[in-house]
Amino acid sequence: MRVVYRGLAVIGLVVAAAATLVVVLPSGPDEVAAGPVTAPPAAPSSSGPAPSTAAPPSAAPPSASPLPTAEATPSPGSSLAPGYTAMEALYADPRVPKLTGRIKRMSLASPARKVVKDRRSGLAVPDLPKPWKSYGAAPFTTKQVLPKTRAGVRGIFVTCPLPIMRQKSPRNTALLAARWTLNHHPKGSRITWIASQPVKRGWMLVYRVKYGRHQSRAAVVVMDGGMSKPGLAFVTVPDSQRKQWRDISRVVAGVRVLG
Repeated sequence: MRVVYRGLAVIGLVVAAAATLVVVLPSGPDEVAAGPVTAPPAAPSSSGPAPSTAAPPSAAPPSASPLPTAEATPSPGSSLAPGYTAMEALYADPRVPKLTGRIKRMSLASPARKVVKDRRSGLAVPDLPKPWKSYGAAPFTTKQVLPKTRAGVRGIFVTCPLPIMRQKSPRNTALLAARWTLNHHPKGSRITWIASQPVKRGWMLVYRVKYGRHQSRAAVVVMDGGMSKPGLAFVTVPDSQRKQWRDISRVVAGVRVLG
């Protein structure tokens, strides 16, 4: 009898264990899928990898505004702040004085008969006599030069389509063009106005460019030659070639529309 009771007890223990397994183990795969969603992990430390739920780069918050560039004088047309215009950049440039009504006109010589034709700008300009000579034009469209001096500088006379922003008035466009020509003078150059007046379909300016103990005489003529941009004629002659300063009046008097 003791053997029988021991056998019944063993059978009872097996049945109880089986019942426990039925409670703990899931009955099928659907029960696992329907379980609770795993909670997101805690945010990693700053040295750990980024979580998989991080927003894509395009969704990241914008960075702080960049620092302004360190330009001493802004380029024409640049917008350093809302409403900042090319003319405001001009007025803020200490190298270019205000053009007042006290600047006189100059008498112009008769136009030259021999001309150089610039079909890109729509202008015809004087073909200056010796010692001027034609030279490789790039990056301009026509170019005439004087012989080099010991200092390595020389007079140049060039034409090209207007390289700066066109303004509503030819006068303002010419002012911006004169400021642009400082790129072709020694560093530290400053302008002093000599003459300012309208010309047919444009405006002309004549001025001194001072740099250290030296100076150049220069002029720009901005004229609408019927092309997509107005044409620009620019001449400058250093004081080491002052005998050719007289040719500046020939230039400003001789620029005309081609055709």
